[in-house]
Amino acid sequence: MQNPLCPGFSRCSPRVRGAGWLNRSLLLLVALPLVGCSGKSKGPKDSVSGKVTLNDKPVSGTVHFVYGDNKDITSPIAADGSYLIPNPPPGNVKIVVTPAAGVAGGGLVGGPQAKDVPLPEMDPGGGATKGEVPPKKYQDAKTTGLTYEVQSGKQTFDIQLKP
Repeated sequence: MQNPLCPGFSRCSPRVRGAGWLNRSLLLLVALPLVGCSGKSKGPKDSVSGKVTLNDKPVSGTVHFVYGDNKDITSPIAADGSYLIPNPPPGNVKIVVTPAAGVAGGGLVGGPQAKDVPLPEMDPGGGATKGEVPPKKYQDAKTTGLTYEVQSGKQTFDIQLKP
């Protein structure tokens, strides 16, 4: 086999002739991490998504996944009722749904407050948010009654609130 660094193999010194394996090894080390990379991100590897509804209408506010250690992972609810929690740790959670800021009762009762959560879309004339307001029982981790087991991978969990 001819060495690409030394086309006239016989003219190369023994040190240069032995460098071929090193070059191939370095090329392999550089190329291996690139195998399987498409250059496009397909979102988080693990996530929980779904829609929050009350009487088949979207709810405005924030979804909270409350872990036993009182860790609170939040997601704003979009105008169509959808939410996405990227990379949640696995485990059992209580689901709390709080109204949008500015709506009476907004904020998580009995737990940490949501931080830096964007407000849902507002009605142009009145300042009231679009979507249903979650009933009080779903706004507190002690009374919600909603639970879910977060696992690895992408999951869909629709949250249907009852009046």
